[in-house]
Amino acid sequence: MATVIRLARFGAKKRPYYHIVVTDSRNARNSGNTLATVGKYDPMQPKDSDKRVTLKIDEIKSWMTKGAKPSDRVYKFLANAGLLPKKEFTVQTKKHLQSEKTKLRIKDKADKLAKIAEAKAAAEEAAKPVVETPAEVVVESAPVETVVETPVAE
Repeated sequence: MATVIRLARFGAKKRPYYHIVVTDSRNARNSGNTLATVGKYDPMQPKDSDKRVTLKIDEIKSWMTKGAKPSDRVYKFLANAGLLPKKEFTVQTKKHLQSEKTKLRIKDKADKLAKIAEAKAAAEEAAKPVVETPAEVVVESAPVETVVETPVAE
C-alpha cells in the first residue's frame, strides 16, 4: 500500500476548502477512506494569512518516516514551512500562456491604437492657431540715383 499526503476537497460550490489528508494512493480524492487529517488549506484566504495553510507538523513528519509521499501541492506547502527542501517542478503546462493567434491580435490592436493616437496628435497640431511673431523688417538701403536735370533748349 502506497500512502500519500494530498488534498481532499471540501467546502461549497465556488468556495473551495481542502483538508490535507494521508490516504492510500488508490483511493479516490474524497472517498472518506483517509488514514489521518494532517492539515487544512483555505485558498480563499489572502496569501500572507496564517489561516491559509494549517499543518500538524509532528503528524506529517511521522507519516513521512513511515513512507508517505506528498503530492506536488502539499510538497510546496511543506517546503514553505521548512520541512522539505524547495525544488522546481519541471512539468509545467503552457496553458496559462497566450497562443500565437492571441499575441498577433493584441499586437494588431496595439498598432491600430498607435495609428489613431498619431492621427489625433497630427489633427491637434493642425488645429492649433498659428501665431507668428513679427519678424524684424530689414530695410535695405538702395543706392540713391542722382537725378541730373538737363536744361531743355527752347
